[in-house]
Amino acid sequence: MAYDHEEQEQLASIKAWWAQYGKLVIVTVVAGLLVVGSIRGWHYYRNSQASSALALFDQMQRAERANDAKKVRDIAAQIVDKYASTQYATMASLAAAKSNFDTGDLPAAKTQLQWVIDNGKEEEARDVARLRLARVLLDEKKPAEALKLLEAKHSDSFDGLYADVKGDALFADGKRAEARAAYQVALEKSDTASPTRQIVQLKLDALGETK
Repeated sequence: MAYDHEEQEQLASIKAWWAQYGKLVIVTVVAGLLVVGSIRGWHYYRNSQASSALALFDQMQRAERANDAKKVRDIAAQIVDKYASTQYATMASLAAAKSNFDTGDLPAAKTQLQWVIDNGKEEEARDVARLRLARVLLDEKKPAEALKLLEAKHSDSFDGLYADVKGDALFADGKRAEARAAYQVALEKSDTASPTRQIVQLKLDALGETK
């Protein structure tokens, strides 16, 4: 009987606790299930987005190989419009910018490169976009704007390339001595196996001695 009495007291205690906290427990459990469901749903959404973007990106690459510039630009625009949060949007914008540059549409190329600078998720992609945009500005005879763009912080692995383009901008701006110094930095920072080293050296040779 003592055992039964103790058991009844425990049951009464449990019932009292449940009466006080039961609703809170239910709410907490339901909230937890909703969070788990939301996370899973978000992962599914992200994976679905990436998969759809990849399918379009594959189409764009085939268009690149076929030298179909219009199709490259059209597909790239779809990727950026529908899947801007994926890495494929960044790569598509870079590809479209190259296509526009090759066909002489510099304003469109600049817009796409600026999009990568403003929205690209990877630092390396933003570094590449700045370099390419600086070259576009040089083609537009705007060396001062190119130099300002090249002042942006970039990863160390891009030091040589940035110095090379900076040299081009300084030379275009009539600053031969500063251009030579920039090319020297480009040589120092570039890998010995880099194919650009020979080009930089030719630029230095063409400048000759400067004061």
